[in-house]
Amino acid sequence: MPRATARAATILAEFEKAESELVGKAVALTDGKAGTVENVWLDEFHGLRIAIKGHEGKWPVSTIKMAEQGSALRLEQANPPKSEG
Repeated sequence: MPRATARAATILAEFEKAESELVGKAVALTDGKAGTVENVWLDEFHGLRIAIKGHEGKWPVSTIKMAEQGSALRLEQANPPKSEG
């Protein structure tokens, strides 16, 4: 398989993996919008973009602040509560 074909196949496989991990999941964006990911696109200028149900437009996946599965635990580990006393 030529290198270009192999790279294209890798990109498509990773896109499909990202799509299956994101579509249907609840997310919050850095601009405060929140909802369920409705669709995922691969944009030649911006990379991976998502659409959220109930909000018009497409956003770069990099704007996801919090995703549904395991996000609260990761945020809690990154910012542990301060002990009182």
